[in-house]
Amino acid sequence: MPSGCYGEAAAFVLPPLPPMPPPPSDVTQVLLPLGGLVGREVDLDAFLQTLMDRIAASMQADRGTLWLLDPARRELFSRAAHLPEVSQIRVKLGQGVAGTVAELGQAINVPDPRGERRFFADIDRMTGYRTNSLLAVPLRDADGALYGVLQVLNRRGGDNFTAEDTERLTAIASQVSTALQSTTLYQELQRAKDQPQAPVGYFFNHIIGESPQLQSIYRLVRKAAPTDATVLLRGESGCGKELFARAIHVNGPRRDQPFIKVDCAALPATLIENELFGHERGAFTGADHRVPGKFEAANGGTVFIDEIGELPLPVQGKLLRVIQDREFERVGGTQAVKVDVRIVAATHRDLARMVAEGRFREDLYYRIKVVEVVLPPLRERGAEDIERLARHFVATVARRNRLPPPKLSAAALERLKRYRWPGNVRELENCIESAVVLCEGEILEEHLPLPNVDRPAPAPVTAAPALPAPDEERAPGEAAGLLPLAEVERRHILRVLDAVKGNRTAAARVLEIGRNTLARKLKEYGLGDEA
Repeated sequence: MPSGCYGEAAAFVLPPLPPMPPPPSDVTQVLLPLGGLVGREVDLDAFLQTLMDRIAASMQADRGTLWLLDPARRELFSRAAHLPEVSQIRVKLGQGVAGTVAELGQAINVPDPRGERRFFADIDRMTGYRTNSLLAVPLRDADGALYGVLQVLNRRGGDNFTAEDTERLTAIASQVSTALQSTTLYQELQRAKDQPQAPVGYFFNHIIGESPQLQSIYRLVRKAAPTDATVLLRGESGCGKELFARAIHVNGPRRDQPFIKVDCAALPATLIENELFGHERGAFTGADHRVPGKFEAANGGTVFIDEIGELPLPVQGKLLRVIQDREFERVGGTQAVKVDVRIVAATHRDLARMVAEGRFREDLYYRIKVVEVVLPPLRERGAEDIERLARHFVATVARRNRLPPPKLSAAALERLKRYRWPGNVRELENCIESAVVLCEGEILEEHLPLPNVDRPAPAPVTAAPALPAPDEERAPGEAAGLLPLAEVERRHILRVLDAVKGNRTAAARVLEIGRNTLARKLKEYGLGDEA
């Protein structure tokens, strides 16, 4: 979908809001039902269209348009509008009423466009719509800089917009601007000032990127979100699986219900079942009362099972029952508990290979991959996405740390683009945060905490190869490469641990597994105590 168009997104709408009440006297009430969405991974086109619906109804107008400023081209472009005839309109600064408002920074009320020199009649000719009255006001950010225009057309009942309407729309514009500045849309507009070659674009709040791979994923998420289909997100660590899981939840019918995350890599195997399903009183020593699990807490909403590849086999069977029958039994219980949840799972592992090796249930694998979304690593998304993300993180990190946003030097930006990013977006964010904190007004290459020589990119998930070993360590059959996979894994883990001088956190990072998973495996090898 071309940047700036929303033809496809127009078919995707947020769940309906309650019927529109009479226009409230307090303009903040116009945004109140939408205020909780600005900090979430909502589909921004759908959010803005719903916002314009409410503004038009509140102003008793037939149509409304949100214009945004493209500073590189010195143009306004329509981003959310009641324009069934066309996908987008662009006007130059000073062209038409909206362009004049953007140029002068003042509200304009046109009671009758006939003979009005500031009225751009070509838009009516393009759309076939007849404008009888028009009111437009500027959108300004917290620093007073203009970045858009809010416009309404044709006051219902044939009346003209009044001075009181101008005051009201100006007040609404102030509230809209405050809300928009909390979204990645506003940050994209600021980013476009420094990166004009990449057009303004966004799809889901907090998810930055316009690469072809991501646009394909946006289409999948838009199709899957309004359903209850189980979704499996696959990709390397740090590539944004949780953000997309939240986007699936927020843009679906369960968005007002709980979103509960369970990180299987962060929990000991003995606790995962209890965490998911809860327990009955007396189920084990110390269980002096019933405790509900994550599935009960998420009833009506979504359970996000992160790193599902770490789920022990016995718990996999219980999860399969939840997916198939929507019921389970608490630990120590005998009574079936009914539950209505949507399941979104994520993993960086090759589950198909784990199925072949008997480490993941085949029936569960096919149940969770109803919709499979494979997220690309950052290094495959291209230099433009890296720059978009870098500038986004510079702005957000500076604001979070109460610092003035520094400039990003050309040399530092080039270094960021050359790096392979084995830790993906998470590594980039941490790198930028360090640079923002340590620099003095401008991020130079020396402020980037990156190695002098890039590490190779992580290899695709495959079975661990047998590593050469001294002759005295070889087991029967090893010379022919016939070691059991479990033994290959054991030796690889112990050698990595030895290479990092026993640092388990570092070893887990190199092995790309959770620290608790590493601890569990070491315990199986008789090394359960910390070194």
